[in-house]
Amino acid sequence: MRISVIGCGYLGAVHAACMAKLGHEVVGIDVDERKIADLSAARAPFFEPGLEDLLREVQATGRLSFTTDMAAAVGNSVHFICVGTPQKKGENAADMTYVDAATAGLLPHLSPGDVVVGKSTVPVGTAARLAAIVKDAQPEAHLLWNPEFLREGHAVSDTLQPDRLVYGVTGGSEDHDAVQILDRVYATPLEAGVPRLVADLPTAELVKTAANSFLATKISFINAMAELCDAAGADVTVLADAIGLDDRIGRKFLNAGIGFGGGCLPKDIRAFMARAGELGADQALTFLREVDAINMRRRIRVVELTRELCGGSLLGQRVTVLGAAFKPESDDVRDSPALSIAAQLQLQGAVVTVTDPQALQNAARRFPELHYEESTDAAIHRADVLLLLTEWQEYRDLDPYETAAMVASPKVLDGRNVLEHHKWRAAGWTYRGLGRP
Repeated sequence: MRISVIGCGYLGAVHAACMAKLGHEVVGIDVDERKIADLSAARAPFFEPGLEDLLREVQATGRLSFTTDMAAAVGNSVHFICVGTPQKKGENAADMTYVDAATAGLLPHLSPGDVVVGKSTVPVGTAARLAAIVKDAQPEAHLLWNPEFLREGHAVSDTLQPDRLVYGVTGGSEDHDAVQILDRVYATPLEAGVPRLVADLPTAELVKTAANSFLATKISFINAMAELCDAAGADVTVLADAIGLDDRIGRKFLNAGIGFGGGCLPKDIRAFMARAGELGADQALTFLREVDAINMRRRIRVVELTRELCGGSLLGQRVTVLGAAFKPESDDVRDSPALSIAAQLQLQGAVVTVTDPQALQNAARRFPELHYEESTDAAIHRADVLLLLTEWQEYRDLDPYETAAMVASPKVLDGRNVLEHHKWRAAGWTYRGLGRP
């Protein structure tokens, strides 16, 4: 099929490449000329494992191209809207500027029978509003909502082999003309047995925000248990293992640590609360305020623990932060708890060095006042305390005996509870975890 992807950021670039991989003829459209130039040269504007290899592969077939000209959408039958919905400045609500602009720019180029497919995470009610706008411009075009469920670091596989496909259509009927068209787009994963759900527009919009809110709640729950374990002298990792064996609960996302960040969970739960308030259902989501508060409290706790490890004062202490990205296998520093902690430590007088395999350039743009070091060995050298805040495999694999010979003082705070604490203590380290005795 002939497909347009409007918006070539994280979601759009991955989606465009994967649609071409599935055999479709795809054009990616974005207003950012530099981004388009990079993608046209098979260079990913961000770090995502496997994406550049995929870009080279599909561009060699001639099925994928990129442009800044919205008129390139003419003649395509399916148009995916993949632009961002950041948090509004000074508010919890989502900023719909980019979604509205992408839709408005596409309208003059729609033909009868075209299908506009929203993939951006939007407040419930957005799809119905945009569907009416599309119908006014082209009465024989359709708008669907097809939420994305990508995990950074796994985005390519999550697009090619999703765990489910959700179509939101007006009326929620399987018989909607556009359902069959989207089935053709996703023919390969559907033939592989991927579950497909057809829903009405508001339900489809709620799927992503509800899923993210549930995950955020699960993370904050185990972090609340970590606070209790700290007070009681219990071990949150063993607690998580025990309750995770209950198949009604499960072990995934029960890893206590410094909390969640990134471009999705924090802003999505806040936008969810804001939209519920607009709908007069704000009491239904008041628990998310505490979820958010617990998450932010973890950052304060890490600063407090670091001060304790430094003997009660951070002033002049050389602190090395291992990790700047909000999660491993990503260069995304949006709302990164690791980077936020590093900045707080520096404000309180510590001499902070940050290292990360992929995210240093983005981190330096966010907090230029911090010191960054590409080499892990150089970053660790003569440190008074190490903070493991992003669980990259290379940090998990550090040898405690070799590392002890490099630092000024063998003290480590394991902000992700991923180090073998018995091994590090045996090597002479003062080890602190979160919610661990």
